Amino acid sequence: MTAQPSTSIVINTDGASKKNGGPSGAGVVISDKHGRVLARDLLYLGEVTNNVAEYRALILGLKFAQRQGHQRILVQADAELVVKQVRGEYRVRDAKLKPLHRQTMAMLDHFRHWAIEHIPRSQNKEADRLANKAIDRHLSQRP
Repeated sequence: MTAQPSTSIVINTDGASKKNGGPSGAGVVISDKHGRVLARDLLYLGEVTNNVAEYRALILGLKFAQRQGHQRILVQADAELVVKQVRGEYRVRDAKLKPLHRQTMAMLDHFRHWAIEHIPRSQNKEADRLANKAIDRHLSQRP
């Protein structure tokens, strides 16, 4: 799916977890509406679940967009649960996800226009690569 004309940037996010609850990372790719990559970011998250990692990746991308002053964003993620929770289609039942969901929604309120869509994992390879790179970097530095 392509970005709507009202979108100034597209934020692709992915969270990765080695063994759910094990070492985890977040990956973010920021592109303009024409698909040109503007920035990439990755972050090691410690030992968290895959869904926590997905939310933390989303928050990482939103923080970037806020710092850069973007007002119109399209978020693309392959985490169906997170996408549907942010859209209000699913309730947030997991106690670990509730504060992350609240933080996400509060951050989204600062944008003039935002949308979030679920994309296939095959269309989110770069964000996934970055999330796994964050984990691999951390693991390779351990004694």
